[in-house]
Amino acid sequence: MVVLVTGAGGQLGEALQFVAPDYPQMRFVFCNSSELDIANQQNCETIFDQFQPDFCINAAAYTAVDKAESESEKAFLINVTGAKNIAESCKKHRTILLHVSTDFVFDGEKDTPYSEKDATHPTGVYGQTKLDGEKAIQAVFDDYFIIRTSWVYSRFGHNFMKTMIRLGNEKESLSVVNDQIGTPTNAVDLAEALLAIIASGKRDFGIYNFSNEGQCSWYDFAKKIFEINKIEIDLQPIPTTAYPTPAKRPKYSVLDKQKIKSVFGIAIQNWSESLKINTK
Repeated sequence: MVVLVTGAGGQLGEALQFVAPDYPQMRFVFCNSSELDIANQQNCETIFDQFQPDFCINAAAYTAVDKAESESEKAFLINVTGAKNIAESCKKHRTILLHVSTDFVFDGEKDTPYSEKDATHPTGVYGQTKLDGEKAIQAVFDDYFIIRTSWVYSRFGHNFMKTMIRLGNEKESLSVVNDQIGTPTNAVDLAEALLAIIASGKRDFGIYNFSNEGQCSWYDFAKKIFEINKIEIDLQPIPTTAYPTPAKRPKYSVLDKQKIKSVFGIAIQNWSESLKINTK
């Protein structure tokens, strides 16, 4: 089977390339943004015509949460128009779509894990464009898996873990917010989950949550990163109010994974264990 991956140059795209050799039954076509600009419908059609994919993993996205507040048109073009273009190409070519979304579709006002049925209420441009992208896909056709995830990091790309390691080696002290609660998700685990959905052969289409298990604050996450990498630093917890950002972050964005575990039988690692195992 042919699996087309958009956004191959991004963090998730690189994680998918890393695990792809473990799936010899799949023929992967990896396209970075210069090879496939999802905001360009004709570009999408050309690639789909050429490779006739059975599945498409849309890992292309505008993910600069703060910059999105001042680059709303660019975020909309990639996250909404791009998602719609991909969905339309998938429908035309009878391709099953796996689209990656985000915890930012929620406002973070709950204090228990968010299920797929919870009401969405984004608080910023990034979250709104990702939600609008989900809706754009749903308006086109039904053969989709939308996977919402959170706090993605890995050895690839730009992410919180790599930033912490860099700062930990440059600075003697660091302050990190401790009143935003969520779950770090290793991009390798997310990649494995996406390919498990494809390999399952199941067609239980719809929205699913996936992150690693457990929960923590950004401060807890940073502390564990420094511990695993044996970096000694004076790490101080601070409230969100002491670190203002252009975009509002959800206070709580832990995702309920019961649906994806029960439908696809996916075993999910605790975030701290995955951090130890998969980032060396």
